[in-house]
Amino acid sequence: MKTRRIGQTGLEVSEVSFGAAALGGLYRACPREQAMETLSAAWDAGIRYFDVAPWYGLGLGERHVGDFLRGKPETEWVLSTKVGRLLRPVPTGTVPDYSYVDPLSFDADYDYSYDGIMRSVEFSYARLGLNRIDILYVHDLGGYTHGAERNAVHLRHFLDSGIRALEELKSSGAIKAFGLGVNEVPVCIDVMTNADIDCILLAGRYTLLDRTAVAELLPLCRRKGTSLVVGGVFNSGILATGPVPGSHFDYMPANDDVLAKVGQMEAVASKHGVPLAAPALQFALRDPLVSSVLIGTARASSLERNMKLLSPAIADSIFPEFDNFTLVAPPLGAEAVRV
Repeated sequence: MKTRRIGQTGLEVSEVSFGAAALGGLYRACPREQAMETLSAAWDAGIRYFDVAPWYGLGLGERHVGDFLRGKPETEWVLSTKVGRLLRPVPTGTVPDYSYVDPLSFDADYDYSYDGIMRSVEFSYARLGLNRIDILYVHDLGGYTHGAERNAVHLRHFLDSGIRALEELKSSGAIKAFGLGVNEVPVCIDVMTNADIDCILLAGRYTLLDRTAVAELLPLCRRKGTSLVVGGVFNSGILATGPVPGSHFDYMPANDDVLAKVGQMEAVASKHGVPLAAPALQFALRDPLVSSVLIGTARASSLERNMKLLSPAIADSIFPEFDNFTLVAPPLGAEAVRV
């Protein structure tokens, strides 16, 4: 698989990457054997960049990914995980419902400070069982997760000291790049106004349907040399399933406006003889600012099906036909499960 560079670093990642949220049991259990089968399918498809987080299954996702990569040549894979939440043990059966099924017996506390980020990295090494993390993303800063008042506190902690932890880790060679892992644009602007970052893992805001990132964030990234890793390309499923009953957008049932627009997009795709999921997956990769497109699943069959959507390449001339049906800045559901 082709690779692209992260920001202005020397780090190259595969154009398609694997997101491990589902391996943490998001919405349905993911036993170890199933996780290994899915990761093997990703590897066999040429994916060499794997993204995980302590949040995914409250440590379970990191354990699965670490177990898998430990048996692979160290020079062939790239790994990112996230900071911003510290896990602490809780009694069995008392884990709050975060939409993860059969998670490990931990809860999470937010900490974006220097000490919190350094502790998070050490804990991730232990859960992964690996001695290398290539990229660190600051997870879920922003008003959607915390509300405006609380986010102001977290943002101050990060800019006052947390960013220094990431800079030290990079300058020491412990990591090769760092950035944000979020579902929203405003916090990206806030951070980039005050600090330089290598990359942003942005979910759901630069897709065939949702172009929220286009007006302000993309030009800023181009000026500052910051790459995007784009997640949520199917916007919680609706760009893969189409506007069928029960389809979801931003982790919630799609409203009538979204259903109508996706129906019109589906008609465009059908006219050109392709499933809507194909242009949805290929859309962001048309932009050289995008280093990788992240796909996530807990089933090998789903992974293999999605990889087939990358070929053949859809002609650039088709994509403008979708532009009249986009949502520019839709609200994110208050109870959304973050990437």
